[in-house]
Amino acid sequence: MKYLALAFGICLVCSTMGFIRIVYFVGLGYAASIAAQAVCAAALYSATLAGWPIIQVSLLLAYGIRLGSYLTLRNLDRGYQAREVSQGTKRGQTGAVAKVGIWIGVAALYVLLALPTFLTLSAQAGGVPLGSLPTGITLMALGLGLESVADWQKFRFKAAHPTRFCNTGLYRIVRCPNYLGEMLFWIGLWFSATSAYQGWLERGLCTLGLACILGIMIGATRRLEREQADHYAADLGYATYRKTVPVLLPFLPLYSLRALGGGRP
Repeated sequence: MKYLALAFGICLVCSTMGFIRIVYFVGLGYAASIAAQAVCAAALYSATLAGWPIIQVSLLLAYGIRLGSYLTLRNLDRGYQAREVSQGTKRGQTGAVAKVGIWIGVAALYVLLALPTFLTLSAQAGGVPLGSLPTGITLMALGLGLESVADWQKFRFKAAHPTRFCNTGLYRIVRCPNYLGEMLFWIGLWFSATSAYQGWLERGLCTLGLACILGIMIGATRRLEREQADHYAADLGYATYRKTVPVLLPFLPLYSLRALGGGRP
């Protein structure tokens, strides 16, 4: 907890790239903030860092590096650039005051997301047993692997078939496997540190960060549903796909989240 101000400063610096393009606040700025906090945590507790916490902080660093690399590669794709220009025109301009609010808000969120790692390393330095680490780290690794494979499969598919919806690989099992992987990763990080939480404030802040990212991913799923329903409205194959492949959780007959927000299913 004593390093919260330092972590917040790091995230503010990393997120400043959002003033270049607003999507960088929740894209490259996000990836850089997570990776930088992982490096910072490891450096601060280097004298006592050992065992399972090494894997935890390494996965957090790998998450940031992987996301940043993927986003950089995607941003270089001409098809993606054209879609971003079109969507940016529809969204319009964001004012300076709003940008500052987003900047501060996302930096605070990134601190909360990485906080379980700082608490874990602090607890290890204090000799606290960390029995929750193996299970949490397993979930983190599963989520990171799932998200990585899903992003790569979709990137390759869209490069070859830019006008078609992706229904290969993991996308045959669930329509948003990358979002599912993201959620599993952060659930795993939160759970891995449950042995390290020393009071209601620490647990509450970490739970708040987890609740925020889960809410964001559910919202992103709903938004993607709307966009794809509009884009592939005339595609009978997509109509069948969305009615037979679960939207977020594999093997469960949940085919839409749009009704959660009052939209048509």
